[in-house]
Parts: sequence; C-alpha cells; structure tokens
Amino acid sequence: MQPRAKLFSGTGSRYLAEKIAQRFGEPLGKISIQRFSDGEIQPTFLESIRGDYVFLIQSTFSPADNIMELLLMIDAARRASAYKIIAVLPYYGYARQDRKDKPRVAIGSKLVANLLTAAGADRVITMDLHAPQIQGYFDIPVDHLDSSAIFIPYIEQLNLENLTFAAPDVGSANRIREIASYFNAEMVICDKHRKRANEISSMVVIGDVTDRNVVLIDDICDTGGTLAKAAGLLKEKGARSVRALCTHPVLSGNAYVNIENSVLEEMVVCDTLPLREHSDKIKVLSVADLFAVAIKNAYHNQSITSLFIHSQRRNK
Repeated sequence: MQPRAKLFSGTGSRYLAEKIAQRFGEPLGKISIQRFSDGEIQPTFLESIRGDYVFLIQSTFSPADNIMELLLMIDAARRASAYKIIAVLPYYGYARQDRKDKPRVAIGSKLVANLLTAAGADRVITMDLHAPQIQGYFDIPVDHLDSSAIFIPYIEQLNLENLTFAAPDVGSANRIREIASYFNAEMVICDKHRKRANEISSMVVIGDVTDRNVVLIDDICDTGGTLAKAAGLLKEKGARSVRALCTHPVLSGNAYVNIENSVLEEMVVCDTLPLREHSDKIKVLSVADLFAVAIKNAYHNQSITSLFIHSQRRNK
C-alpha cells in the first residue's frame, strides 16, 4: 500500500503552506510548535506519521529561528518513524554565502545543506537558489523549481513591444539569457561594483535600451538598492519603461522606500516570503500551484520536468 502524504507547516510559512495544501487537495497536518520562555522551540506532531511521506514547508528567512524550527521538525519526524521526510523551502536562506569570495568567511549555504541532511531530510524541494550549484552541496536529491514558470506567463500577458530583458548584475546573466531566448528578445547587463554588502559603488549598462520596454529579473530583492539604481540608469539610457520581477522579496532595511521612490513601473514578486508592508508598486504572484504539483509529483515518484518552461522557445 502506498504510504500516505502529509503536509505540515512551520510558523514562518503558514500563510503559503495553507494555499499549497489546498491546491494539493489535503488539509495541513496537525502540529504544535511551542516556545519556552527563553525562546527555545519544541515542535510536536499531533497525529501519527509512522510510515508516511512527510512534507515540511518552511522558508528559512531571518530570524534564524525559522531554520532551527525546520531542523527540529525534521528531527521530530524522523524520531516519529516517518517513511520519507521532504523539506520544502520556498526560500532557501543563506544562499548568498555560496563560496569563499574573500579570506576567512563561512560558506553558509553549504552549512545549511549539511544541517538539513544531518537532521534527517531525505529530499529538498526549493526554488530559485541564488546559485544553482548549491544543489551540489547536498548528498540527497534536490528539486530546484524555477520562477520562470510563473513570470513568463505574466510577461506574456503584458504584451510589451520592443521587449528587452536586463540582468541587474553579471551573476544573473545566465538566468536572463534563457528567458530572453524564450521571447526571442534582446538582453542587457547592469554591471555593478560593491564596496561592501548592500552598498553599490558604481554601475554601468552593457547594451542598448533606447526606446525599449525593459524587464529586470533577479532572484532576491533585499534592500532594493540594486534594482532602484539599475532602473534609474536604464531610464537615463533611454528606456521607455522599466519594471522588475524578483522571486524572493526579502525587502529589508529601506527597501520599501527605495522601491516606492524608484522609476520602476512595478515590482512583481512571489509569495515565497511574507511581505512586511504594503506598496502600490509591488504585485505578488503565488507559487502555491507550482509547489503543490512538485510535491504531488515527488510523492508519486513522477518527473517535474513539465514544471520548467523557460527552455522552450516561444513560436513567433
């Protein structure tokens, strides 16, 4: 008999897990996550999960309690004799620390991978890692979903003429190139130089955007400084309009002010993270359907290739 599939949520992603469970066709499982007076976390499954596929939905954004909560949930599931434990991380925190780019620094994304594996996860389902090679940090299977399955249909319904895609930095060039190829569109690169994290010292545009409708695409929007500066520079270079599509709305510090005061027509984000404030410029698209299908396919041992559309060239 096929083991049952049960979905549970951590506290940080409950808003999204409820939508995923609804589209999956099963209610969220019952779990209690208590805190001692000093903040120590204690998750308890309130129903049997013995021999079940257990999907634990939790983005590991700040504070670090979200990571610790997920690790404890995994450990509790393993000790409760779950058949398979799948960690579902719509947003994989610490992914920006993916290499030693200077002496004596940690590789945070590798550490988190080690922690998830050591806790007892059998598989990870996540989306738009800051660097795709982070999948190689795991010795367990990783299903790496792509936001292009959500963003491409949105771009298509905009019906923009003279469409050009822009990478906000050189590191995003490959992601932008695939989407630009899908639309048979041009692409440009905004080459930036940082003095320190979250502080841009200079930026130049590589390519022509004169009279073009430009779409900036990035995986993470933290302070919004890069996107705001890139949008302003693109307009100075003659762009007709500039909008941004960003998967993970971290939006810390002065991000909301930076976005509101920018020349961006709009910023479209996914609900992998909860928004702290409202902004008329920010539009949210849900990843619930995408994750529900990915979870269903993982449960039935089916391919998730159909969830990737960025590699398909649109017919003109």
